Amino acid sequence: MPEIDPGSSEPQQTSAGPGRHAAHEPVSEVPAPGGSEPGSPAPAGARRQEKGSPRNPFLLWLKEIATVVVIAVVLSFLIKTFLFRAFYIPSESMVNTLDINDRIFVNLLVPEPFALERGDVVVFKDTKGWLPPTPQKADGPFSAVEDGLTFVGLLPDNSEQHLVKRVIGLPGDHVICCDAGGKITVNGAGLDEAYVNPAEVPAVRTFDVVVPQGKVWVMGDNRNHSADSRAHTDTNGGFVDIADIEGKAAVIAWPMNRWAALNNYPDVFKNVPSAG
Repeated sequence: MPEIDPGSSEPQQTSAGPGRHAAHEPVSEVPAPGGSEPGSPAPAGARRQEKGSPRNPFLLWLKEIATVVVIAVVLSFLIKTFLFRAFYIPSESMVNTLDINDRIFVNLLVPEPFALERGDVVVFKDTKGWLPPTPQKADGPFSAVEDGLTFVGLLPDNSEQHLVKRVIGLPGDHVICCDAGGKITVNGAGLDEAYVNPAEVPAVRTFDVVVPQGKVWVMGDNRNHSADSRAHTDTNGGFVDIADIEGKAAVIAWPMNRWAALNNYPDVFKNVPSAG
């Protein structure tokens, strides 16, 4: 077989033995791995591998984790801003529906674009001073982290005063306590309030109101332990501005053994006629 002389581009002939001429045979290059043709450029991946060392798998893993975290934070922020928001229940005013230390998710699409209904459990800002002022939270080593998690919706918001109650009267409704049977009436229809805490008989606290436009009348399910519209008739008539409502409480999210969708008890209000 011919050989390649490192100093020459022409094939050199070997001796074929006495009396014989050397055969002129072409010299072919050994095909590159992967079957590439002679003289063709190496694949891009091979060129990159030749130029540098393989990428660190730990750095690749960190990049994937960071990407997942960023996506989760962005989604949480969008959900908290436009769909749902988390709140913490600190009082007993809604027992048995809501217990102290429950965490709830509030549907931000109510009251806009979806309208409020009688029986909805709502969370609203305390713009009328129903609650005593809370002391300013002292800054701690993790305050910035807590504020960041609250901002993106991963922690309940405790920066503002909020209350949670059930809507009993909508704008225009005539709400009275009580009829001859001790029931609250709405537009003349008595309510069999299945959501009221059965552990205690509600004390009678009389009132007779017509709900103004843009407002609602709210009451706690734990009637004897709820400072609701009945207790604040000297402030805005006891009514809550619809503009102050953050949304409708949809589910109990924590603790896990309390997980449940919240009911607005449509059967309680099915016989209530339209206002006016």
